[in-house]
Amino acid sequence: MGFAGTLALILAALFAGAALYINVAEHPARMKLDATHAVAQWSPSYDRGYTMQAALALLAGLAGLAAWRELGGTLWLAGALLMLANWPWTLIAIMPVNRRLKAGAGDEAVLLLNRWAWLHAVRTLLGFAAVVCFAVASQFLR
Repeated sequence: MGFAGTLALILAALFAGAALYINVAEHPARMKLDATHAVAQWSPSYDRGYTMQAALALLAGLAGLAAWRELGGTLWLAGALLMLANWPWTLIAIMPVNRRLKAGAGDEAVLLLNRWAWLHAVRTLLGFAAVVCFAVASQFLR
């Protein structure tokens, strides 16, 4: 599989696992709070998670591209593009919601937090799809 392929698979799995944790544990727990406290908890949590997940998405994507260049195979390319797709998805679809939450969501806080969770779930799916591509490409699942 090579170093780049191994690295791509590991980084994508870390990204997907962290994203899944947010969807199944952290966000549902946050939503047990009242709206004001939920937004107050979301903001620093998102800032810290964004830094980690942005780096993992970029590094996994670059490692996937390196594996594709080294080993060939469209699954390496597909996995890399799925990981890198997290960037435009976040900037185009999620950032407008983030800005509204950070500006003080007021009465629409719960609606925005629920929307954010669904948008974040897309990142989770992108991560797991990339893991499958990388695992199959590496013959890990064969």
